[in-house]
Amino acid sequence: MEHAFFIVALMESFQKTEHIQRYRRILGMDNAYSNINGKIWLFIDSVVEWELLIYTEQHVTIKVYHKDIGKYIIMTFVYAKCSSLERLELWDNLYNRANDMKMPWVVGGDFNVILSEEAKIGGLPVYPTEYEDFSSCVNSSGLFDLGYKGNPITWWNSRPNAECILKRLDRIIVNLPF
Repeated sequence: MEHAFFIVALMESFQKTEHIQRYRRILGMDNAYSNINGKIWLFIDSVVEWELLIYTEQHVTIKVYHKDIGKYIIMTFVYAKCSSLERLELWDNLYNRANDMKMPWVVGGDFNVILSEEAKIGGLPVYPTEYEDFSSCVNSSGLFDLGYKGNPITWWNSRPNAECILKRLDRIIVNLPF
């Protein structure tokens, strides 16, 4: 059977970690991994050579060998905490990883914070203090937002009309070698 995807990542699965092997079989993948708190699940096909580098409550970083281009790629999957104070540990981890990163690096997932004022519609005005830690991490780490296709909104507070708030919390960022 040929797979369209070789790595599938699931953030905030709302499932008990003990069910990960059942989902691995359903997806037809050979490997399954869950981070410490079970918020990030990775499903990886056997055709992918990979090595677990770092895992925390907020991110998982793996090194993958890309056979088509004959190079290693570092992939970081993120599910950030909702609290700006708790996210500081994630920003420090990303910044420290970026300092000696020479390989192509892709970082993606739910950062639980906007990157700029344009990434929010509705609600109270946005103040730079809400996103400046994330923005500083991205800029000082030499990471770039890849943009998006389709709807830029990835989160909605489920409220109608004047109470409606829309945000772009999910994104993929990469370094220059990528």
